[in-house]
Amino acid sequence: MKKYCLTLDLKDDPQLIQEYEEHHKKVWPEILDSITGSGITQMEIYRFEQRLFMIIETADNFSFEQKTINDSQNQKVQEWEQLMLKYQQPFDESDPSKKWVLMTKIFDLINSK
Repeated sequence: MKKYCLTLDLKDDPQLIQEYEEHHKKVWPEILDSITGSGITQMEIYRFEQRLFMIIETADNFSFEQKTINDSQNQKVQEWEQLMLKYQQPFDESDPSKKWVLMTKIFDLINSK
């Protein structure tokens, strides 16, 4: 199993943030299938104000590159991603595809003893 942490900012608009959360209470089945089909075994998203934090656990053979390829060929995933752009604030304005970014682990209690 592998674990990854990612972050993303939402647009600083309470109404949009509420809508974003509502969408995530009823994620489309095709999106859930895409997530699990890529080798992601667990996913959690947390929010503080407009900052999101995602933790994913994956099978050992999971690949972000392969997931990106598969997602680019999945019409429903592309529809979902387009819808989510309304709410998400990319870190790099020149490249709106750079939304969720990997975080660097800086501390691990178990390995620090």
